[in-house]
Amino acid sequence: MAFNPILNTDSYKLSHWKQYPPGTDGMYSYVAARGGTASHVLFFGLQALLKDYLSQPLSAAHIDEAETLAGLHGLPFNRAGFERILTLHGGYWPVRIRAVAEGELVPTGIPMITIESTDPELFWVVSFLETALLRAWYPISVATRSFRAKEIIRRYLAQTADSLDGLPFKLHDFGARGVSSYESAEIGGMAHLVNFMGSDTLAAVAAARRYYHEPCAGYSIPAAEHSTITAWGRQHEGDAFANMLTQFAKPGAILAVVSDSYDVFHAVSELWGERLRQQVIDSGATVVIRPDSGEPVQVVAEVIDRLAAAFGTTLNSKGYRVLNHVRVIQGDGVNLASIEAILSRLAKLGYSADNVAFGMGAELLQKLDRDTHKMALKCSAVRIAGEWRDVFKDPVTDPGKRSLGGRVVAARDSRSAWGVNTLERVSDADLQMRVVWENGRLLLDEDFATIRARAASHLEH
Repeated sequence: MAFNPILNTDSYKLSHWKQYPPGTDGMYSYVAARGGTASHVLFFGLQALLKDYLSQPLSAAHIDEAETLAGLHGLPFNRAGFERILTLHGGYWPVRIRAVAEGELVPTGIPMITIESTDPELFWVVSFLETALLRAWYPISVATRSFRAKEIIRRYLAQTADSLDGLPFKLHDFGARGVSSYESAEIGGMAHLVNFMGSDTLAAVAAARRYYHEPCAGYSIPAAEHSTITAWGRQHEGDAFANMLTQFAKPGAILAVVSDSYDVFHAVSELWGERLRQQVIDSGATVVIRPDSGEPVQVVAEVIDRLAAAFGTTLNSKGYRVLNHVRVIQGDGVNLASIEAILSRLAKLGYSADNVAFGMGAELLQKLDRDTHKMALKCSAVRIAGEWRDVFKDPVTDPGKRSLGGRVVAARDSRSAWGVNTLERVSDADLQMRVVWENGRLLLDEDFATIRARAASHLEH
């Protein structure tokens, strides 16, 4: 599908260039989370959006196509404006974009992105780009959910495990099939990989290479699905399991086997715990058993109890039991609440969080929207006849939608507390935003490892 940058907006934007006060020659807007399900959000994904949406220049063909469609669609078209972008700016949007560093944990209400015009005759492009740039809500929301899961898992590992070494692989992305598009799998999957290193979303691993210079951001293991087990027939489920061991089990290897095709408790106790027990031990591999149905808290606890009876456990330095030779991954019904509940139950039963990992699919990449964190892009200042004026909304029916006025930026004071200041007043030392894009040029191209390290640092406080 051919991409026309002019059409990457809402229809009504085509008429807005006629609606501003006479003499308007500048515009400034910001993106922030206004609230929602968390007090802070993890900022990520702008660099990918800039490379995708703003790096392609407009062409004469784009202008012709957009003008034709606008006429049919019932809207005016600013051909002279778009031709100015083409002839004077090489087809690139004349804007300057500032942003906080990707991987920062930012309080709600604090600007994360600002956009300002650089051509007085094309000030309106700032608002025109709202539709495209506000899509940053998606990677921000996924990164935040993934980060919250990491906080929960880390807390239980700190309580019940000898180390945090396993943390990067404790939440696996199962979401590629549950999202609305390949692009969503790319962007959302990358956002998860800011926090973890386990993923079955290949699109995300490829995207981290393309947008953030990361050779391989995520890893996976050989794993069974129901078809590879049920194809053997119910009476030969044990043979299917044995085949997994034959094909993939070797010293140091890890493999995962879905074991609930028929009766997970029979599979765990009779097949894994008796028939295949010695083969598992002799292989030197770690076999990860995957239940995939039932009430997650109860099922995980019972599966681990049965595995403990069959394979034994080792008591770690904190007095919690760790399974020998086997582990469990729960990928059904996983969300922030069930992760907390499962780990809490295991801790009460005396089991370390080392025994279990989680897979999250649509709950991670799809079951969120722009209102999850009430993300918005708002105009906060316009320049009329060379003079900047504050602009904001303040609806009497919803004070929570009051927006900021002025050329606002994210700032920190001497105590490192986040706040809002303006370009006119903020010091260089306090300013927490960097110019990342200007008039078609990406000025800051960060690598994934830097962003990951920045995000991880917030878990230490």
